[in-house]
Amino acid sequence: MTVRKLSPSPRRTLGKRHTELLAGCAATVLLTVTACGGGTASTTTKDGFAQVPQKDGALTVWVDATRMEAAEQYQRLHPDVKLDIVSYDGDANGSNYLQTKVQLFNRTGKGWPDVVFSSQNNEASWAVDADFAAPLDKGLIPESTLGRFSKGANDVCTVDGTLYCLRNDLSQAVLWYNAPLLKKFGYTVPTTWEEYRQLGEKVSEEHPGYLVGDAGDSFTPEIYLWAGKCGANHITGPKSVSVNTTSEACTRMAGLLDVLIKNKSMSTSGVFSTDFGKNQADKVLLMPGPAWYGGAVFKDTLKVPAKQIAAAPVPQWQGENAPSTGNVGGGTWLLSRHSTHIKAATEFLKWVTTDNAYQGEKAPGFPAYAPASEAWLKGQAASGYFAGDLSALAAASSQVWPEWGSGRFSQEAIWAATVKPGITQGKSIVSMLPAWQDSIVKYARANGYKVAQ
Repeated sequence: MTVRKLSPSPRRTLGKRHTELLAGCAATVLLTVTACGGGTASTTTKDGFAQVPQKDGALTVWVDATRMEAAEQYQRLHPDVKLDIVSYDGDANGSNYLQTKVQLFNRTGKGWPDVVFSSQNNEASWAVDADFAAPLDKGLIPESTLGRFSKGANDVCTVDGTLYCLRNDLSQAVLWYNAPLLKKFGYTVPTTWEEYRQLGEKVSEEHPGYLVGDAGDSFTPEIYLWAGKCGANHITGPKSVSVNTTSEACTRMAGLLDVLIKNKSMSTSGVFSTDFGKNQADKVLLMPGPAWYGGAVFKDTLKVPAKQIAAAPVPQWQGENAPSTGNVGGGTWLLSRHSTHIKAATEFLKWVTTDNAYQGEKAPGFPAYAPASEAWLKGQAASGYFAGDLSALAAASSQVWPEWGSGRFSQEAIWAATVKPGITQGKSIVSMLPAWQDSIVKYARANGYKVAQ
């Protein structure tokens, strides 16, 4: 097994020197080449696509830092399989690193990884047209396996009725809260957004410095605006999107955030920032956030002690007749149609998305594969870390509002460039909603989408 690390910046890897390094099959300084000349070799149509000649050799797997453990565990459990594990940024925050590299590999006819993990759910939207992702439901993965993924989990992987990736985990949002702190202050968990706002106002007056949420991350709209049914990102077809950020659904959630930001019961630092960890880690009373916040944020980053953090359903607006929540990431696994090790790649793909050895027992987030999610929930309960059960996560897994899609453009990147700087400068989110819409429209059209406003 070899482990390699790619530069996190696409711009730094496309210089003349690196291009020359990628020109041949000996290019191992930055990554392992697995299909030298694969773009021009004779092919055999099988499993729904033209496959290049298969051969022995190491299976190249690209993962982010969090999924490194999965690849290394697979190697330990399958010592007969040679792995070259390559670390990259996982396309975090919509970096488009993978897409940029695939474009390069397509030009040079070599270099594609066999299997790759992405923290983004929109990779299939470009990877099919780029002739990178292999179809998975035409013979590679049996229906008996695909049918056991949670309902809707693989919708983001489906293009024109064909499945091109597998969902790693579900990142449905819930309301995380500090149970003993809430009890100490004499508060109850809010069930409506109106109650949530009122609680934030009370916290600001009665316990200044304590927080009911955070609006400092680029995925803020995926937690709040998505849950509030703001129609900012409704993908209506393969190349069509509806964008409306100034509807009542958008303005009332943005207005809620503005009130809590202004009275400082909502942070604008970002949960992974040094400032948040240093000054606000022990001040979190409530925090809407995705499933992976339980481990990645509260336990591992903020170091909140055991028996404090619990999960409740995300609040709903009064009068809403069906619960809705947002989704932050979750990640997908893709198999390259250029792979010269398709059998080994498929076995890895099935294992990493469905096997309890990783998904049920080790995965940091709520598994997309339903049997593994059941094992995962039991494991979380047995760990003794949480103050209550995590049944809210199971319920929320089927409550993600479906009218916020996964287009080629990154909403996280758009928010980070358009809205986040304004929040830092003291501007209200409501005042920036028109600019947010203009930016979404610009990005969508630049990616070939027909936009309805």
